[in-house]
This record gives sequence, C-alpha cells and structure tokens, in this order.
Amino acid sequence: MRALDDAGSVTIEAALSLSALVIVAAGIVGGIATLSAHLAAVDAAGAAARSAAIGVDFQREGVTVTVSESSGLMTAQAAVPAPLGTMRAQAVFPAEMAAGGAAGAQP
Repeated sequence: MRALDDAGSVTIEAALSLSALVIVAAGIVGGIATLSAHLAAVDAAGAAARSAAIGVDFQREGVTVTVSESSGLMTAQAAVPAPLGTMRAQAVFPAEMAAGGAAGAQP
C-alpha cells in the first residue's frame, strides 16, 4: 500500500484561495456599480421632478423616468439598470405656478 503524502496540496490550496479572492473582488465591484446606479437614479429622479415642476422635458441616457402630477406636486420615478438588479428612486417637487396660474407652464 502506498503512503499518503501531501504533494500538490499547496497548488490546490492556492487555486482555491485565488478563486475565492476573485469571487469576493467581483462581488465588491458589482456592489460598487450597483451603488453608483442607485445614486444615478436618485439624481435623475430629483432632476426630473425639478424639470417637470418648471415645465421642461427631462431626458437622460440610460434612465427610465415617469412623471406624474397630483395636488400641485410633481412626482418623478427613475429606474436605472444595475449589475445586481434595477435601482429605483422617487422625488417630489412642488409645481411652480406661472403668471397665468397653470402649474408647470412657461411664463
């Protein structure tokens, strides 16, 4: 019977350790990219609500925005695709009244 030795075990341990490090690094990068997408969604929702409040169309590449008006408040919802799902944000801004009294109308 052949005696068991641990030749080659260092190679296997190194391969497993490096694989684990790559997975952890990919998770960190994905988390940072998702956080960045969330910040972009918050920024886009705020900008869209402000734009709608003064009657200006809002467009930004890579962001889906829906705007609604209720009781003089403009509500914008933004969605940004991210590596770990879709990040969504909502912002509310009061509609500005123009000289004619219409909310969001240009003077």
